[in-house]
Amino acid sequence: MIKIHVIHTGKVYVSPALPFKDAVKNPNPLQLTLLSLYGRRNRIWLPVSAYLIEHPKGLLLFDTGWHREVSPNGEYDRIAQVKHMGVGHFLLNQAILPKGEALVEQLAAKNIFPKDIDYVIMSHLHTDHASGLRQLIGAKKFLVSAPELDDTKKFPIRYAASMWDGINFETFNFAETGAGPVGRSFDFFGDGSIELINIPGHTSGLAAMKISSGGKFVLLFSDGGYAEKSWREEIPPGTALDETQALNSLRWIAKMSSAPECVESLANHDADVIPHEIII
Repeated sequence: MIKIHVIHTGKVYVSPALPFKDAVKNPNPLQLTLLSLYGRRNRIWLPVSAYLIEHPKGLLLFDTGWHREVSPNGEYDRIAQVKHMGVGHFLLNQAILPKGEALVEQLAAKNIFPKDIDYVIMSHLHTDHASGLRQLIGAKKFLVSAPELDDTKKFPIRYAASMWDGINFETFNFAETGAGPVGRSFDFFGDGSIELINIPGHTSGLAAMKISSGGKFVLLFSDGGYAEKSWREEIPPGTALDETQALNSLRWIAKMSSAPECVESLANHDADVIPHEIII
């Protein structure tokens, strides 16, 4: 039996064209930021998810959500956010993290502390996924895909590397398994129960997590799409590193999400998803 806790760690405030490319005809990067009139007037709040997975072989976290530093008092704090993520990232996405909603705070309420976590696995290292990493120092292992870590060096403007200061990442490489949209995956425990599947497009090393038990599975597809409507209507993210790959990955997500064995298929930022538990 595997238990998955779907946790919301505050919210992110973005232009609709960031999660849903079709929100603006021929969007340009400025329309995603506060520097444009559209970017200032048209913004939406979306949840920022992280996942606690109770597995027979260990306690796992998939992504980390926002760090308490973005909202020291639990309220919207522009100065604190700029200090935490830098001006460029703040112009793209703003944050709020009410008191008690940081991942470590919610884990503590379950009597779980960083030292109890066996693995912190990152889908990718964008700010709203990696922000909370430093609050988890003490966890036994931190993992990210090798191509994702490479992306942080090739495209540093897309990341805020200060978010993983003091974190010693172990990297994993996707093998040519035939699984996923580009045929690459990593069998985490070697038994098929936790598969990290490369779904490139949004980033090169983006990993979805497929959790399987008893012939059923749950798919956590991170930012491969931002909501259920993303795969149902083929709406890729507006911030893809490679748009062709992003669309190809989204089509794979649609195929997997529609499979009869799929118990749930979850995007990280779907406003229609509420915190809950899944047991398979």
